[in-house]
Amino acid sequence: MRILFLHNNFPGQYRRLMHYLAEDTSFEMVAGTLATNSQTFPISRVNYKPHREVTQAIHPAAATMESAVLTAQAAFQGLYPLKQRGWRPDIVCAHSGWGPALFLRELWPDTKLLSYFEWYYRPHGSDADFLDDGDRSEDSDARTRMRNAPILMDIAQMDWGVSPTRWQLSQFPDHLTGRISVLHDGVDTDYLAPDGDATLEVDGVTLTVKDEVITYVARGMEPYRGFPQFMEAVARLQKSRPNLHTVIVGDDRVAYGAKRKDGKSYKEHALETLGLDTARIHFLGLVPFATFRSVIQISSVHVYLTVPFVLSWSMLEAMSCGALIVASDTPPVREVIADGLNGLLTDFFDTEKLAARIDEAIENQVKLRPLRLAARQTALDRYAAKNLVPAHRQLMMDVATGTLPGRGK
Repeated sequence: MRILFLHNNFPGQYRRLMHYLAEDTSFEMVAGTLATNSQTFPISRVNYKPHREVTQAIHPAAATMESAVLTAQAAFQGLYPLKQRGWRPDIVCAHSGWGPALFLRELWPDTKLLSYFEWYYRPHGSDADFLDDGDRSEDSDARTRMRNAPILMDIAQMDWGVSPTRWQLSQFPDHLTGRISVLHDGVDTDYLAPDGDATLEVDGVTLTVKDEVITYVARGMEPYRGFPQFMEAVARLQKSRPNLHTVIVGDDRVAYGAKRKDGKSYKEHALETLGLDTARIHFLGLVPFATFRSVIQISSVHVYLTVPFVLSWSMLEAMSCGALIVASDTPPVREVIADGLNGLLTDFFDTEKLAARIDEAIENQVKLRPLRLAARQTALDRYAAKNLVPAHRQLMMDVATGTLPGRGK
């Protein structure tokens, strides 16, 4: 079977499926991805690169669609030589939103398309207005709604779709969800397991499970993932817990949402305004996966905060490691964590309550150990890649052969 993956930053969500399928020589795989994607992977690669940026003076609401068209054109041109050589995929697995699959039918009209849907943008009731500071307008709402244009085009031409969580699927209009299955990418629960002997070397300090350590992991440092609230809570806790260390994994940038209007990063603002003891805060930047695992394994409390948006892999990976989670009481989290059973939930905006919840968790490590065990069990039962990746393979095979699955919602 010939499989074509399309993802601007491949392998992304397809990493585990790619490795799983690579063990079977009956699968021939090709990945189409941006030429600027620096990641390497063990299957054939086709690069594409838009020939220009979005038109500077274009209507703001149309910018996402033009970007998707430029990406679609580039992907078409990159893949066309495959068609000329007589190569035809049996199925295309494509990440939706950026546009690489928009012109797929112009290449291979009859090839099956399995689209991966992370998000559908709503002006109200999810991420767009959760952090509303009064600047939103009808114009903002219109731009948000128009971000769905390439996603809707993918829905129109797909044979089937997949979305990782019920919360994420629930963002789509109900009449569009009947051909989208809910199936998470999965986490490596064998590799990501508790280890009481783990250590972490940071800034000349060796941290272990015997130390008081708060951990925080995100791609960037921004309000979408509660970074400002987290840092305010750390400032409170440092005053009452002199032995507390804080380990932060992530780039000093905004991965989601808006930047600060004063040009400073959220990290810079926190360090300038909160009076933090920086000797006890360790910013690691982006780290190798093995280092991430050690960070979680030595954690006393792992904090995960998010607006109502895409659920991060890192929270599930932390649960797999048996972390004691303090997380925001927001819909994507509530799909996984029940307060007091496999983690602790708190109000996203209330930094005093957040600090109190973290303090409670640090103070009651023995009492709350059942929450760690339950978090690990949740990961094993619902998110283990060794169970979910074969399910992804089966879904792909069903779509490729025209045996479509049942309703996913």
